[in-house]
Amino acid sequence: MAENENQEIVNVITIKWGDKYGADYVNRLYRGVAKNLQRPARLVCFTERPEGIDAYIETKPLPQFDAPESHLWCNWRKISLFRDDLPLEGLCLFLDLDLLITGPLDPLFDFGDPDRVPIIHNWMAAHKTIFRDRPEIGNSSVFRFRANQFGFIYEQYLREMTWAMANFHPPQTYLTHCIRPYMCYWPEQWVVSFKRHLQRPFPLNWLAPAKTPPDHASIVAFHGRPNPDEALSGYSRNKPHHKVLPTKWIAQYW
Repeated sequence: MAENENQEIVNVITIKWGDKYGADYVNRLYRGVAKNLQRPARLVCFTERPEGIDAYIETKPLPQFDAPESHLWCNWRKISLFRDDLPLEGLCLFLDLDLLITGPLDPLFDFGDPDRVPIIHNWMAAHKTIFRDRPEIGNSSVFRFRANQFGFIYEQYLREMTWAMANFHPPQTYLTHCIRPYMCYWPEQWVVSFKRHLQRPFPLNWLAPAKTPPDHASIVAFHGRPNPDEALSGYSRNKPHHKVLPTKWIAQYW
């Protein structure tokens, strides 16, 4: 990252709980951020397990999150980032841990109205869009917001927690419900899906590795399986169309 005293300091944040992802995921993510962000920024990981995270990354305790035990350690926790007591100021770019940073990130801070909440327009398998448009749902792998400006969203969640957890699956559908008046979508070309855009369809996935990211992409999202390290070494599940041959280009970004 280049130092520029004339620019507002921004925040690149992630959240890690439990042991699904190790500290190496945090470190690899922020190495990609550091290579692709030119403005001054705080790099912050909210976690209850800071061990092994590189020293240049700030670690903060997980924001207080009120939820039943069944929903306490899952993606519902992202809603806690909209509390009004987050220990940050200014614009925050949230990144999931299972991403590859493949291009410049500064445009994600300059995009649109700084008081809106840009988010990915959630992808669908191509065959599911033949007879209908994609639903207006956000994918919470990458979104931006201004810290401590949306505390009313967390308050809304507290008021309707039981109803929300009974009616919204997965949790990003509820986040979309809350931020919809402020929501906009990132340009489609900036964040691409490994599964939807790069992985080859069956039976080609048995013959060739996944395609390389296009030049216009800044982020490759690995929603669901495989994770980046799994795709790098090769991944196979019980369904033939899930197979991923070893994808060596991932090592350039991982």
